[in-house]
Amino acid sequence: MLFGGVDSGSRTTKAVIVNENKKIVCETVADTGVHAARAAEEVLRACLEKESLDAASLVRVVSTGYGKQKVASAAASVTEITCHALGAFHLFPETRTVIDIGGQDSKVILLDGAGSVVDFAMNDRCAAGTGRFLEVMARHLEMDLDAMGAIGCDPARTVTINSLCTVFAESEVVSLLAEGRSVGDIVRGLHGSVAERTASLLKRIAYGWPITMTGGVAKNRGVVEALTHRLAAGLNLPVEPQVVGALGAALVALRQGLASPDRAR
Repeated sequence: MLFGGVDSGSRTTKAVIVNENKKIVCETVADTGVHAARAAEEVLRACLEKESLDAASLVRVVSTGYGKQKVASAAASVTEITCHALGAFHLFPETRTVIDIGGQDSKVILLDGAGSVVDFAMNDRCAAGTGRFLEVMARHLEMDLDAMGAIGCDPARTVTINSLCTVFAESEVVSLLAEGRSVGDIVRGLHGSVAERTASLLKRIAYGWPITMTGGVAKNRGVVEALTHRLAAGLNLPVEPQVVGALGAALVALRQGLASPDRAR
């Protein structure tokens, strides 16, 4: 028995398939592009093809993310908050707080000892402190995201970025370059800015430890190190942090499918 989860995000679409024992069978990540519905079906199909499976082998599919209502193969949709909480808790059962930084928003989620959501806070009105923020800055610095993320934290060589707005921070970066500041120091400042923004978001809930970080930005070593330095503690990092939301959706599909097999697609 197999169950699927699709996380239709603003930048990337992710699919995860689990078996009845909650073991991940396969996972796939692809760019969303301009056709979210098409991307969702393609990423799920690619996930199935990895293991030579067909769609009929799926008992149930659940969707989450920005485009969750556009996933035609999904029997139900669930919020990102619930899915990231479930996915993070499944990977790290000791998790009490989840930090999820995606392409267009960031969120922090407080869990209880059973993995249920107690409280959460989101930044979904501004791209500051998200993957989009880092993409814009990387373009101006003429470097790719991998090279940017490889620049580690060094507080002694970090330039302070004061602007929280992506547009103003962009202008600030241009000015710093004109002043002759090194690209590395500016990148560290940008990573520090994301860490500071995330720490401020955490203050909005009574967060606890341990903290698990999910989302694409968790693959950026510089941001992780800056956040670790800012919080003065380590973070749990999934092997593939981008698929945690899709994993949570697949776990919901498993729960729903076993509870009501007659409703499964």
